[in-house]
Formats: sequence, structure tokens, C-alpha cells
Amino acid sequence: MHLPVVLALLAGSVSSVVAAPAAESQGADTGLRLIKTSPEDPGKWVTEEQKIRDYKSNGIGFVDITDITDDDVLAALSAPDTQQEKALSAQAVDYPSSVGHEGEANPLLAQVSVTSPKDWLKTLTEFYNRYYQSSYGTEAATWLFDTVKSVAAENSAISVTQFAHSFKQPSVIAKVPGTTEDLVIVSAHYDSTGGSSSARGPGADDNGSGVVVLLEALRVLASAGFKPKNTLEFHFYGGEEGGLLGSQDVFSDYKSSGKTVLAVLNQDMTGYSPSGKMSIFTDYVDSALTAYARVVATAYIGATTSDACGYGCSDHASARSNGFPAAYVCEDKMDASSPYIHTSRDAYSTIMWDAVLRHTKFTVAFLVEASFL
Repeated sequence: MHLPVVLALLAGSVSSVVAAPAAESQGADTGLRLIKTSPEDPGKWVTEEQKIRDYKSNGIGFVDITDITDDDVLAALSAPDTQQEKALSAQAVDYPSSVGHEGEANPLLAQVSVTSPKDWLKTLTEFYNRYYQSSYGTEAATWLFDTVKSVAAENSAISVTQFAHSFKQPSVIAKVPGTTEDLVIVSAHYDSTGGSSSARGPGADDNGSGVVVLLEALRVLASAGFKPKNTLEFHFYGGEEGGLLGSQDVFSDYKSSGKTVLAVLNQDMTGYSPSGKMSIFTDYVDSALTAYARVVATAYIGATTSDACGYGCSDHASARSNGFPAAYVCEDKMDASSPYIHTSRDAYSTIMWDAVLRHTKFTVAFLVEASFL
């Protein structure tokens, strides 16, 4: 599942634009980072602190492209959303128009609970912050790795590994082997920020909530000894708040390794939903996979809403720019989602556990259904 030739052709036209700021005297060797805030933005050099203080805290999405050397990926990140979608459609997966595995899924959904997620989230929010360059972020990584291993231990076939990055916080990947090596991936980032590198950042909703959804889904599948056709992976990324750093590394590796990825379902914020309906986002995603995610959601949890979240808003953008079909599901529409994120007020007490339960049931259902693609 690689970027088609048309994006390779695009690379020639955009790489010079993207590379222009890199030719300046500023650069990575001065401690600055190159970020893009839109397809048209050629990039600007900023400090690590500016990324969080001036962009993330003000709701400005961006991708850190400092270490990206793949011209196809740079082309994708510089192509308008509609143009990128058209190019990627050549690699589209033929997703079903209806669900067909309720018999396997429904007994597992009955096992979903928020008991363990409440305990896990309590621990996650007790870290001062989970900033990817801080000692707290590293401590959170160790706790998460140990917790994923403990949850996965119910099924000895499941492997759990750390994916090292140039920054201090590794990503964590749990793999449930199938009878094929084709991958179905669910993902969430676990780093957090409170508005600066040194601020208190409990990150309950953003994105401790997404983390515990994946952990609970893994617990249910592991305890049941679920045996998928396609291989399932649970990705917990470090460094998302710094410009999708962890997920870019992971999907760059998957692209260069020639892995076949049938679906990437990313969830970033799952614990605050005044409407009581999940929102399935429609920009910077694979439209066919997005439609399939809505089919699964409607069948298993009911009505959903739609919204757009903008450029570089979460880790699905990394999958898509590397040529893999990706979808993004969030707790509610943008204007109704948690007002506390990226501050010290993104606290455990703000979480709506019915939303976490809803997302977890959807995740389990999606994994079961997509495991038979």
C-alpha cells in the first residue's frame, strides 16, 4: 500500500517549496524544527517550545517535517486534500457496505467495561504531564509498555514492542497475529501537554481517553483469545503533540518495509460528548475507509455525526501521507468537544464515561469486522 505514481510526480513540484526553508541558515542543527500548517505552507522554523505554546495551544494543526526525507510523503503533505484523495484512490481497499460478523462481535461487546479504563486513566493523569521531551513522558512510556504487556498476557500469541524515536518517548505496539500479514491498525497517542513543555498536563481527554479505549479493546480480545484473519495492531504513539512525530516514524518504517495496511482507525479524544454521538471526520482521510467506519458504527452503536478537523490534526495524517488508508473518529463535533484540552484543566473529573464505553464498543466491533476484510 504505497503512494501511487501520481504523488511521486507531485513530489517534483512541491519538494523545492518544502525544501526552501531548510536551505536557510536556520535548521535542525540550531535546535529549531521545521513545521507545516497547511498544504500551501512551505514550512517555518520554530523552537520546540513555540510548537506547543504558539501553535498547539492555539488550536493550530501542524506537521513537523524536519526529519522527513521521503519526497512522496512531502508531496502528500503539500497536496490539497481533494488532490491527495484522488491520488490515493488508486490504492483503495474494497470495503464492505454492510457488517457481517455480528456473531463474533456481539459476545465481545458484552464484555466491554469501563472498570479498568477508570483505573488506567487515573494513573495516566497522575503524571505531571506526558510531554514527549520530559522525564514524565518517559515515565509514562514505561508505565504504558508494562500495562500493555500485562493486558496482552492473557493471550501468549500477542507480542508487545516499543518503537524507538529520536526523542525520549517511544511508541508502543501490540500485535495480534492473524492468518495473513495484512494489517488492520487502531491507534491513539499517549503524550500530553498543558500549554508548554513545563506546564501541568494531565491529558485526561487528550488523549488518555483514547489510550484507555484501545487498552480495553485489547483486554477484551486478548481475554477471549480472538483469532483474526488479518493481523491486528494497537498503536500507542509518542510525540503527537509535537507534530505527529511518533506516527510519522512508524508509518515511514511501514512504507519502507512494504507492509500492507488495510485500514488505520485513529482516535484522539473519546471522553467528552455532550451530544452522545461519535463524530466521524471527513477531511484528510480515506473516504472509502471513512464510509466503512460509519457502516460499522451505525450497525453497532447507532447514529454518528460528521465534521472536519483541519490540517495535521492527529496521527491519521501520518498514515495517509505515507500511502495507507486512514480514518479518524472523535468524541463529538469540534465545537462540542472538550474545551479543556492542552491545559491543566483536562482532568480526570471531566471525562464522560458513557462516551468512553461507546468508543470502546465501536473499536472492538471495528476490529472484529475489519479482521475479516
